[in-house]
Amino acid sequence: MLSISLNKNLPRSPRLVTSLPGPRARDLVERDRAVTSPSYTRDYPLVVARGEGCMVEDVDGNIFLDMTAGIAVTATGHAHPEVVQAIQEQAAKLLHMSGTDFYYEPMVKLAENLANRAPFPNNARVFFTNSGAESNEGAIKLARYYTGRSLIVAFLGGFHGRTYGAMSLTGSKSVQRAGFGPLVPGVTHIPYGTHASLDYLEKYLFPAMLPPHEVAAIIVEPIQGEGGYLVPEDGFLQRIRQICDRYGILMVVDEVQSGMGRTGRLFAIEHWGVMPDIITTAKGIASGLPLGAIISRSEIMTWPPGSHATTFGGNPVACAAALTTLQLLETGLMANASHMGELLQTGLTQLHESFPRISLPRGKGLMVAVDLLDEEGNLDSKLRDRIIQAAFLHGLLLLGCGKAAIRFCPPLVIDSDQIQITLSIFREILSSLE
Repeated sequence: MLSISLNKNLPRSPRLVTSLPGPRARDLVERDRAVTSPSYTRDYPLVVARGEGCMVEDVDGNIFLDMTAGIAVTATGHAHPEVVQAIQEQAAKLLHMSGTDFYYEPMVKLAENLANRAPFPNNARVFFTNSGAESNEGAIKLARYYTGRSLIVAFLGGFHGRTYGAMSLTGSKSVQRAGFGPLVPGVTHIPYGTHASLDYLEKYLFPAMLPPHEVAAIIVEPIQGEGGYLVPEDGFLQRIRQICDRYGILMVVDEVQSGMGRTGRLFAIEHWGVMPDIITTAKGIASGLPLGAIISRSEIMTWPPGSHATTFGGNPVACAAALTTLQLLETGLMANASHMGELLQTGLTQLHESFPRISLPRGKGLMVAVDLLDEEGNLDSKLRDRIIQAAFLHGLLLLGCGKAAIRFCPPLVIDSDQIQITLSIFREILSSLE
């Protein structure tokens, strides 16, 4: 059971007091439309005022159960009191002093913590960033620098960010690339998660058009995130390691969404016992503050001073939040993610038995998804979107992923009652659609 304490100000189940969106929310949505970029994707008109644990309150006083965690970011829940305290104490001491040029203890301590926890046999080094995309950008540079090679293998359905290098790795949705070419050259995409795909790489691409001794890295998500919360076939990740070893290629594991305890392990790759060469992370690392990291085996991170840098990466306040986040993960939240994930998958399996238009669940820990299907058993994105909208009107926050999947990625502080509330609302919506 979860042993940490949380504030108890918000109800622990949804409570709707206005129609949705409420009047203040409608006003803010209109103001937003007038001044912000149309490139933002908003699934429904939620205007958040505050959050606590797994609950958020909108500007009209409506309470929602959050199964999104800000896209798998608020690992310790919204406004965890220990994280908030760490942020406040650090902010009163030092807000910023760029770690590119100077030193401060929170950055050193966090680097030590991450290096000690990385699944490498020997020492590790850490470069801090502001986001997952920036972590993946840096990983491309590091892999090319260390190997002296230029080619990269990535996977269809993979999402690694929207900046130019990261977008060149991303193979998720065409809208993310349309109109932005040319992209960074040298990236080849293959299907994700199957031995057939790796057969194709070794038997056809390597001999014909992708010289393996010119490949710097294979970048892979242990569980694909935006691509649909897809879990690869048994032996897939181990075989990538073998291919990398055979040709001197670096294995770069993108743990931006799957890392930081979400699957019940600090890094999802640990479920498979595979040692990567480089790990990229962000999202849950600082419970909502902007922070990411590139973690590599020490002998790889040899780039010289000035070859890669950042003004804000490793900000002292974000590092303080991350140090407390790591402590909370290891003293109960990772175990809670495993236990609550089992309850969630059991409940979703029971729903599948009653409503065959949802697939069996997949995932690990609190990184779980189901597909929505039409009457012929084909993926049905329209039904998925209808359910997400209906869930919002019931006070349940959900997000899609993949072609027709709903993802469940709540804060890791979620309890069994909130899992049951989620399943009950989901059942009610499915029943009404029947």
